[in-house]
Amino acid sequence: MSSEFSAAEWRISSHSGGGNSSCVEVALNVPGVVGVRDSLDRHGPVLAVAPSAWRALTSRIKNGEV
Repeated sequence: MSSEFSAAEWRISSHSGGGNSSCVEVALNVPGVVGVRDSLDRHGPVLAVAPSAWRALTSRIKNGEV
């Protein structure tokens, strides 16, 4: 994991749980970037995306576009 995420506060979706094994965690408190990782591999790779791209993706998901 990148050092920029070493102190990140990770959150798991409220829609995750109940034995669902395909969950992601998101770190929103790292300046200038949003971190996304597999909740089952917390020491694995982190996808770093621009906050504007993250907002666009989550908006499209909420609107049922993806």
